[in-house]
Amino acid sequence: MSHKKFVITVMTIVILFVVGGTSFIYYEDPMWMYGHNHTYNDVQNVIDERQQKPNAMHFQPFNYDTLLVGSSRSTYINQNDFNGMNVFNFSASNLSVREYDPFIEFAQKENGKDFDRVIIGLDFFKTSKSESSTILNLDSYIKPMDERFYHIKSLLSFNLLVFSISNYQMSKKDVPAKERTYNRYNVADAMRVDSEVTAMQTEEKIEKFREEFYGEKYDYNPNYKQILLNLKEKYPNTEFIIFTTPISTPLFQELVNQDLYPYYERWLTEVIDVFGGVYNFMYPNSVTNDITNYFDGHHFYPEVGTLIAHRIDGTNAGVPEDFGQYITTDNLDTHLDFVKSAEAKLKNRIK
Repeated sequence: MSHKKFVITVMTIVILFVVGGTSFIYYEDPMWMYGHNHTYNDVQNVIDERQQKPNAMHFQPFNYDTLLVGSSRSTYINQNDFNGMNVFNFSASNLSVREYDPFIEFAQKENGKDFDRVIIGLDFFKTSKSESSTILNLDSYIKPMDERFYHIKSLLSFNLLVFSISNYQMSKKDVPAKERTYNRYNVADAMRVDSEVTAMQTEEKIEKFREEFYGEKYDYNPNYKQILLNLKEKYPNTEFIIFTTPISTPLFQELVNQDLYPYYERWLTEVIDVFGGVYNFMYPNSVTNDITNYFDGHHFYPEVGTLIAHRIDGTNAGVPEDFGQYITTDNLDTHLDFVKSAEAKLKNRIK
């Protein structure tokens, strides 16, 4: 084979590989820029929700009256389960209270108008100084989207090719093989695990929270209330609907065991002071007591997210009576007495 023929052969192979790879990435659309939906891309990996969701909002039609914002726990709430609301779930892994503002700001810009309402999922463990002091934004995710060759760079990414292959394989089986996956309509699902794995992962999460969030390192952020107040004041034309994310009862008990219950009370009090009320799901009840509603004691399955949505939208369809109470200053003391009583009953039962 001549040198010229060898070079042509190699170049042909390279071109075919590049064209094939870019075409496959486009076909799978792992970064949610194109919006097409088919049998082989309807189960999508979580690569980076802070990039994937803004991509979908920026490059595809975006017109909603309600925004849902929260951490990974809130990602498991189906945005289509809120009756009477057109909701986009803009929740993302490990979201900080400091990120609510830039998330809402970006979404409102893409929406072209104020949202009628913003639903926010609050996590107690994000009230500490270490988890709520750093000022964060979406600039590093937003700026690249306006670059001239943003789409081309994505199509030429080897990492995205790997994710595309994984998406194809999961979609072909139509079963999520990761902790969290999405369909093409921004609805998350969770990989199901058996009771033994659930128990093990719950113990691991309790240990992690004990060491990283609930232990001696915990220090309630005295500016937490002001952060929420600033958020509410910035969007005066928007109704805020606030809820607390329902962790499993064993994880809640660890909070109590670490003497953090007074901060839990302070947290609820401050949230009510700012927003007038809160849907509280974070206390011992028939849903949180059932560990099979979680895959790790920390993240609930989507079915629980449906119950949260139906409590918030007022239909209460299928929602157990003791799951989720709307708390205001008028019934806060009564509610806290109820929580204390429920916790005491659990302790006595364990003994």
